[in-house]
Amino acid sequence: MPADAAKPKNESPPPAPVASKRNIGGWLRRLFALAVVASLIGGIGWRFERTAAEAPAELTLYGNIDVRQVNLAFKVAGRIDKLLVDEGDAVKSGQAIGTLEEKYFRDDLALSIAQRDQAAANYDRLKNGSRPEEIEQARAQEAEANATLKRTEADYDRSEKLRGTNAISAQEYVEKLSAYRESQAHVRSLVASRKLAEIGPRVEDISAARAQLAASEAQVVQAERRLADRIIYAPNDGIILTRAREPGAIVNAGETVFALTLAKPVWVLTYVDEPDLGAVQPGSHVTVRTDLPGGRQYDGRVGFVSPTAEFTPKNVETRELRTDLVYRVRIVVDDPDGGLRQGMPVTVSVQLADTRPRSWKERLSEALWLEKLHLVERTKK
Repeated sequence: MPADAAKPKNESPPPAPVASKRNIGGWLRRLFALAVVASLIGGIGWRFERTAAEAPAELTLYGNIDVRQVNLAFKVAGRIDKLLVDEGDAVKSGQAIGTLEEKYFRDDLALSIAQRDQAAANYDRLKNGSRPEEIEQARAQEAEANATLKRTEADYDRSEKLRGTNAISAQEYVEKLSAYRESQAHVRSLVASRKLAEIGPRVEDISAARAQLAASEAQVVQAERRLADRIIYAPNDGIILTRAREPGAIVNAGETVFALTLAKPVWVLTYVDEPDLGAVQPGSHVTVRTDLPGGRQYDGRVGFVSPTAEFTPKNVETRELRTDLVYRVRIVVDDPDGGLRQGMPVTVSVQLADTRPRSWKERLSEALWLEKLHLVERTKK
């Protein structure tokens, strides 16, 4: 074997692996993400340290305007004649805004008046009793019947005597007897009629006639009320929000024709957390400000504080954590104007007697809010 074959060859070590561009990019992205997170944490911590440790002497609440709405309808059914306002029109309290056709209600009223007059005449007739002429007529009829009775009685007596001598037939005798008995019954009937005429109507009949007259008068009042109810009047100052029907439509009683937004009262629906509950008492003075540029400031007072805690609704814009339990508060605006609309976000300020320590949740929430605003401003630039 050759000598050089036994010697090991000098082999060079394998080259070190070279990092790929993909691995380098992944590490860079991770480092960048860590830097961003660290920057956010640092920014939030920096802002947290600079938030006020005590709450100011003014408590700020965030809420929305709550304006009451009323559905207006006719009290009676009928065909719409006129609608005097449209959507967006301002109306005053007591203003007529719609009418039904009048003729049907006039006819019902005329019928009720006629029935009342008939009942009144019947009641007066019974209450006044029999006229003297009617009593005199009853006596004259009774006298006439007595004269007839005497004549038939004489005829009967004569036929009774003739019957014993067979000078009269049996048929004639029966006829005389029947006429006599009919005259007796007729006299008894006329005597009773004369007594009734002298006594007058029964008390029960007079009471029934009086009740019938009262019922007829009530029907007239109802017909007059239905005639008046064919007109819709605005119950309060406000603005027509919706016009649901048009002239010519037939509507039932209570069917909505207009929706009215009331000008007063105007409320603010807001929420307060438990630490601030003591500062918000019914009757407390507050200040309400709108978020509009140049929006005016309104005075108000706390009208209602709910005794039950609840979670803040999602539609309320607040800087506090929405998962906290809060208490619903209703603020009454003293002198509202057209600048306050339904659902408008507003800021409510409540003056406090002294400052109070702020919880770490409040400070953290403010820090997060400020950091969010900072990021939004940087994005805009």
